[in-house]
Amino acid sequence: MTDLAGLECPALRPLWQAVHERLSSGRPVSRVRIGPLDDEQRGALADLLGLDRLPDVRPSVALARLEEAVADAGGRTLRDVVAGIVGPLDDRAAARQRRKDERDELWAWLEGHETVRSQPALGEWVAQCRNGGLIDGSVPHTRDLLSSALTVLAALPAEAEPLPVFAARMVGGDSHALDDGTRLSSLVLRALSAMHGADMPGNAQQRRGMWARAGVADDELSGTVLAAGLGLVGDGLLSRVTSTCAQAGHAASLTLAQLRDPGDLRLCEGPVHITENPSVMALALRRFGTACPPLVCTSGWPNSAAVHLLRLLADHGAALRYHGDFDGEGIRIAAYVLDKTPAAPWRMTADDYRDALTRTAHGPAAGRLTTAPWDPALTEAMAEHGTAVLEETVADLLLDDLAAAGAPSHRTGGTRL
Repeated sequence: MTDLAGLECPALRPLWQAVHERLSSGRPVSRVRIGPLDDEQRGALADLLGLDRLPDVRPSVALARLEEAVADAGGRTLRDVVAGIVGPLDDRAAARQRRKDERDELWAWLEGHETVRSQPALGEWVAQCRNGGLIDGSVPHTRDLLSSALTVLAALPAEAEPLPVFAARMVGGDSHALDDGTRLSSLVLRALSAMHGADMPGNAQQRRGMWARAGVADDELSGTVLAAGLGLVGDGLLSRVTSTCAQAGHAASLTLAQLRDPGDLRLCEGPVHITENPSVMALALRRFGTACPPLVCTSGWPNSAAVHLLRLLADHGAALRYHGDFDGEGIRIAAYVLDKTPAAPWRMTADDYRDALTRTAHGPAAGRLTTAPWDPALTEAMAEHGTAVLEETVADLLLDDLAAAGAPSHRTGGTRL
């Protein structure tokens, strides 16, 4: 530019570089220090500023004085001169704020995601992700990977699929997306560890075990679910097995393979209650025998067979009611059941907990507590008292509820809901 000709001399280049750097910070600037300068550079600066002697080797120059000097030299502003000689000015402070806002938005999105809200135990995983920072320093890359992890978590428990088959179905056809050592696999396993309150698996065998616990394994037989008094009727194997066991006053142990092929399934009317502990089912069978109302037991964390059965019953019109232990693990299991199935809580409120405490003078410690999404006051009450109430302690109340619900008819005719 012709009006910068006198200002573009090489001897003034260190000055403009230093001013460009300071103005690009986005912060208020009153002075800029440059140097070390050689004699030619010091002379050029002295000429620009109208000094009667050479400046120091490392002079500190007031920007107000520079503004006057460049205005006298060509009538331009200092910012225009620096931008014309060195290049466009940045605003690093604004850029840092934008990056911070993008990161804050990312973590707020993760914390507020439906899968995280429905499984409060994942809050620990969210904190780990945030502490680990951005993946490759990129917000979009991090969000894409977290989105894939959340998609996988929402689909668990799987139904005994091999890991490559499950990965291909979940992650755009990529059968290797969840292989050992991938970032996505590590993210999902870390989330499962947080949910179950377990250590991150440290070797291949432990990782396979964690995946199998989540229903990702080529095995339809080892995972079973206990059911009593279901009153299923129809010509399929599932109806015959459940009806035979119900008529004999026994529980049926159902495999995922049996549940996947239910045949012409019909249900008798009435709710289906769900318990966490097999001991409650044993007490129910002892009390009701062949008249046991419909009851399913998850035996702790529900496996693929348990979730499949509950969804199957709900799809056929059953109203599901879940009860579990009043301790940290029990609350996480309940949240999982309520998230993965259409079940509703059954005697699982803060008031129910306080009433149950009257039956347990000295129960075990409540353990690590996370929020109960259906009743946040429940976790607050448990934290206040610090005492767990196991399901067996209130078994008589649960059995009374079953009695009031009534037993189904086990006739082969049945009524489709």
